[in-house]
Amino acid sequence: MTDAQTLSDDRLIVALDVPNAIQGLSLVEQLGDSVSFYKIGLGMLTTGGLALANELIQEHGKRIFLDMKLFDISATIENAVRGLAQFDLDFLTVHGDPHVIRAAKEGAAGSNLKILGVTILTSLDRADLDAGLMKDGTVPELVVERAALAFEAGADGIIASPQEAASIRALPESAGRLIVTPGVRPAGAALGDQKRVATPGSAIAAGADHIVVGRPVWKAPAPRAAVRAILDELPR
Repeated sequence: MTDAQTLSDDRLIVALDVPNAIQGLSLVEQLGDSVSFYKIGLGMLTTGGLALANELIQEHGKRIFLDMKLFDISATIENAVRGLAQFDLDFLTVHGDPHVIRAAKEGAAGSNLKILGVTILTSLDRADLDAGLMKDGTVPELVVERAALAFEAGADGIIASPQEAASIRALPESAGRLIVTPGVRPAGAALGDQKRVATPGSAIAAGADHIVVGRPVWKAPAPRAAVRAILDELPR
């Protein structure tokens, strides 16, 4: 596939995990029509993240995944999500606890915003869970258990590592729900702080609807070429 033939594929979500909105917009302009879907996370919230999200939606026709991983009492979650729903976002993350999911769904009512529940962060392993006093069980077991509870509470989808995607997709409750996988690294890429990773093609093959890739794109010498290589790895 030549650069001129690079077409966007919204299964790929590029994470704009750069320091501020100015750098985020610069990356979007470099990638042009090769990427249609972007993630804006908590790290950019205080440096223009919401304004950038609105600009990308309104002026560039991009889809936006706002990765806030909200967690609070139900009333606060509902009010926060209701406010965010006005931005015409596609996805919003909240923690996968049932009371959080239910409140977020109430806040998103009447909009097209999809609520995605976070199971266990892809940067964590069993030792991290032990340090946080989390219940016994392997990470994959706990991820699947949390996914099932989130689905039962009404989540539109789940955030999970590619290594758990197949087990979550096997849940009866997953029918018609989304699986979005961070921790995706193209073949040969550095792992960074991620501990449960997979390649783009294997993540999709395991049942993911969308993959999230950040550093392998924005740290690449040629970001558009990096996107092209990732798209080439996706099954057709």
